[in-house]
Amino acid sequence: MARYTGPVTKKARRFGEPIFGPSKSMKKKPYPPGQHGRGRKRKQSEYAVQLMEKQKAKYTYGVLEKQFRNTYDKAARMEGIKGTNLLQLLEARLDNVVYRLGLSSTRRGARQLVSHKHIAVNGIITNIPSFTVKAGDIITVREKSKAMDVIKGSMAATGGNPYGWFEWDSKKLQGKMLHYPDREDIPENVKEQLIVELYSK
Repeated sequence: MARYTGPVTKKARRFGEPIFGPSKSMKKKPYPPGQHGRGRKRKQSEYAVQLMEKQKAKYTYGVLEKQFRNTYDKAARMEGIKGTNLLQLLEARLDNVVYRLGLSSTRRGARQLVSHKHIAVNGIITNIPSFTVKAGDIITVREKSKAMDVIKGSMAATGGNPYGWFEWDSKKLQGKMLHYPDREDIPENVKEQLIVELYSK
């Protein structure tokens, strides 16, 4: 399966949440897409609910099926709560970290910044969006990329990093991951226990 590049609002309406960021279209049409989108909701099976939650998490973080499964398997091997471990690993992806630092207004944009070699980790250019950032790692924008309009625009819009698990230097455009976020600090509306139940079958 290739990475999803289709209409994001249509996909977000399917899940009933702006998983790709704020959307005016979702406010106008707060119901699923399609001919029967406004119709009566059908009762979903337990499996369907669990699968929908996994799909929502995948699209939210921009992760492919195999990547998501591998991330879950890694989370299951870690100490602690599987669901929380899963979200922490997804949050630690380099593209997500760049997004959280406010260097891009969307995860898609953050993935492009990483892929196009505008981001360095501990002084080394890293162009792998799935790279796992660890506590103590320093994420910076390449010197010649700091003047990019897309980065300036995003910084102006977001005001920089508002998340407590990073240390942020707005002058250097540099962030340091202090620790993995606690579950209550992760703003994404993902019911991770449903995903654990799905994979536990």
